[in-house]
Amino acid sequence: MKIVSWNVNGIRAVYKKNFLQWLEEESPHIVCLQEIKAEESEFRNLFAQNLFRRLPYHIYVNSARKSGYSGVAILSTTEPLKFSSELGMERFDSEGRILVLEYSEFTLINLYLPHGGRQKENLPYKLEAYDDLLRYLKTFKSRNVILVGDFNVARADIDLARPKENRSNTMFTPAERKQLNNIIELGFVDSFRKFHQEGGHYTWWPYSVVSRNQDLGWRIDYVFVSKNFESKLKNAFILSDVGGSDHCPIGIEI
Repeated sequence: MKIVSWNVNGIRAVYKKNFLQWLEEESPHIVCLQEIKAEESEFRNLFAQNLFRRLPYHIYVNSARKSGYSGVAILSTTEPLKFSSELGMERFDSEGRILVLEYSEFTLINLYLPHGGRQKENLPYKLEAYDDLLRYLKTFKSRNVILVGDFNVARADIDLARPKENRSNTMFTPAERKQLNNIIELGFVDSFRKFHQEGGHYTWWPYSVVSRNQDLGWRIDYVFVSKNFESKLKNAFILSDVGGSDHCPIGIEI
């Protein structure tokens, strides 16, 4: 089974950049999308005429209350036993930042964590969201969990091109990195690092042609799996050559 995650930075924009062609060629069993920036009806309408003719996906969407903002979605070839779209934090939930699908063998959680703000104006909110997420994950302690999405934090120096210059910047502050490492300490495995220990692998590049061309990126998108599910991992990958967004797709095979 192949599971792919991608912050598309607007589903309408990436749809116009051969998203369906990419999806058909990649043919993942499950696709988790973040920052769709669309209402559920808009999202479904994009795929209504094309997707089901070739790709038999069930569609699940959690849109933000604010139009054109945030939002997550999942396309799954297998219908889950049930799904939900709440963390239990009012602001976080109103921004459409989580989707949880429960299958017989694992629970899949698709997340879009807050950025924190360039001036750190939303950093307290971001850290609080991580606190709530950690409490939420503890309720799945006996379950196999796959946790995917845009976490808006680089874990370590190896996860960004210029760590020294960004030491005190949003997405790389000690407080943010600690929260991400708390997920590891809770019993989760960073799937990509299980297979790739070297640097130079990034999932997001700042809004600059130069940044992507020179590979001045950050690894802020992840697939974590619970420790008891680690043996099921066959591969983890970053599809850095796929354009259409300031992020690129990532994924695992289980």
